[in-house]
Amino acid sequence: MEVRHLIISGRVQGVAFRACMAREAQLLGVTGWVRNRADGSVEAMVAGTPEQVAAIMNWARRGPPAADVEHVAVELGDGEPGGFCGFEQRASL
Repeated sequence: MEVRHLIISGRVQGVAFRACMAREAQLLGVTGWVRNRADGSVEAMVAGTPEQVAAIMNWARRGPPAADVEHVAVELGDGEPGGFCGFEQRASL
């Protein structure tokens, strides 16, 4: 299992990014969370098999149709891969 921390920047708030990412994560079987940040970016922690994590990261680089993703920063995530239960939308930071 892999855990990755993502910071997605561009026009990613006000375009249903979080809801669409949560739906895509559930379809892929990815666990973790997503939330808006005060600086206008979206932050996510994703966990799953290498293939699942690669798939959700590829989706994050595109986002939903109304989004305009400029950059996705990826770091190793902290926490246990099995520590997440499902995929949740968290309150904004």
